Amino acid sequence: MIEDMLVESLSVAALAVVLVCAVVRPFRWPEAAFAVPAAGVVVAAGAIPLDDVRDEAARLGPVIGFLAGVLVLAKLCADEGLFHACGTWMARRAAGRPRTLLAAVFGLASVITATLSLDATVVLLTPVVFATAARMGARPAPHVYASAHLSNTASLLLPVSNLTNLLAFTATGLSFTRFALLMTLPWLVAIAVEYAVFRRFFAADLDAPVDGTDVTEPPRMPRFALVTVAATLAGFAVASGAGVDPAWSAAAGAAVLGVRALARRRTTPVAILRSVQLPFLAFVLALGVVVRAVVDNGLGDALGRVVPDGTSLPALLGTAAVAALLANLINNLPAVLALVPLAAPAGPGAVLAVLIGVNVGPNLTYAGSLATLLWRRIAHQHEHDVSLGRFTRLGLLTTPAALALSTLALWLSLRLLPG
Repeated sequence: MIEDMLVESLSVAALAVVLVCAVVRPFRWPEAAFAVPAAGVVVAAGAIPLDDVRDEAARLGPVIGFLAGVLVLAKLCADEGLFHACGTWMARRAAGRPRTLLAAVFGLASVITATLSLDATVVLLTPVVFATAARMGARPAPHVYASAHLSNTASLLLPVSNLTNLLAFTATGLSFTRFALLMTLPWLVAIAVEYAVFRRFFAADLDAPVDGTDVTEPPRMPRFALVTVAATLAGFAVASGAGVDPAWSAAAGAAVLGVRALARRRTTPVAILRSVQLPFLAFVLALGVVVRAVVDNGLGDALGRVVPDGTSLPALLGTAAVAALLANLINNLPAVLALVPLAAPAGPGAVLAVLIGVNVGPNLTYAGSLATLLWRRIAHQHEHDVSLGRFTRLGLLTTPAALALSTLALWLSLRLLPG
C-alpha cells in the first residue's frame, strides 16, 4: 500500500515538474529537457511497465509523425510568402478600420488554425498581425489577443487542427469527413461567441483613431502553396476513408513544397530539419508516458467518478466542463490523454465533448494550452505587454459562453446528422 502511494506521488510530482518547466522554461531549455528525464524516472521507478511504454509510443507515433509533417508544411508555406500575403490582404481589406481588421484576423486565424493547425496561427500568423496593426497605426491588443484565442477555439473543426484532436481521433471511431461535419456547427458557434465578446471588450481600442498608411497593392498569393495545402486537406479525407494514417498525407504535402523550395534554393535541408522541431516531438512522447503513469496510478479512477456517462445534453455539458477544468489545471494535452479513454465507451459524442473542453477551455488561463504559452512569448518578443488581469477577464467573458453554446451545438449536430 505504501509502495503504491509512493509510486502515485512520484508520478504526480513528475507531471508537475514537466508542466511547470514547460511554462517557465528554466535557462530557456526546451520542454523535452525536463520531460524526457521525467519519463525516465517514472519508468525506472516502476510506475509504468515497459510494455505500456511501448504501447504508448506505438499509439503516439503516428500522431507525432503527422505533427512533424504539418510543422514542415506550415514553415514552407511561410517561406513561399503565404503569411506575408495574408498580412497584405488584411491591411488592404481593413483600409484603416480597426473593426474590419479584427474581422479579417478572425477569418484568417480561423481558417489557418483549422487547416494548418494552431501552431501555424501562433508562430507564423501572430507576428504578421503585429506588423499589420503597426502598419495601420492601430492598437494591436484586439487583433493579437484574437490570434491567441482562435488558436484554441478555432481548432475544433478538423482532426488535424490540433494535437488534442489527433490524440482523440482514433477513439471517436469517426471518419475525417464525419468528424468535420459534426464539429462544423460547434466551430462556428464558438468563433461567433468570441467575435461578439471581442467587439465589446475591446471597443475603446477598436474605436481609437489610426495614423498609419493605407495599403493599395494587391496581395501576391502563392498559388502553388495554396494548391498544395488544399490537396493535402483532400488527402486527409481520402486517406481516412481508405484507412491510411493522415501522417502520410501531411508528409506528402511537406515533400512537395520541400522539393520545390530546395530546387529554387529558398530553403536548405538543415532549415527543413529545424522546422520539424524534434525537441517538441520528444516532449510530446515523454509527456504521454508521464501522463499514462499518472492515470494508471490513481488519476484515472478519480476522473472516472466525475466524468458523466452518456451523450444527453447534461452529460455532454458535464463532460466538456470537466475537460475544460482539467485542461486549466494540468494543460490540455495531459487532459485529453487522461479523459479520452474514459469518454470513449459512451461513444463519439462524448469524445467530441472532451475536445470542446480541452480546445475552448484553455482560453481561460495562460497554462491551459502550450499554444497560449508560446503566444505569450511571441508577444513579449514584440514588446507587447500581456496583462494577466486582462487576459483572465477576457477569458471569463468568452470561455464559459463559448463552451456551453458550442456543446449545445454539438448535441444538435449529433441529432440532426445521425451517422
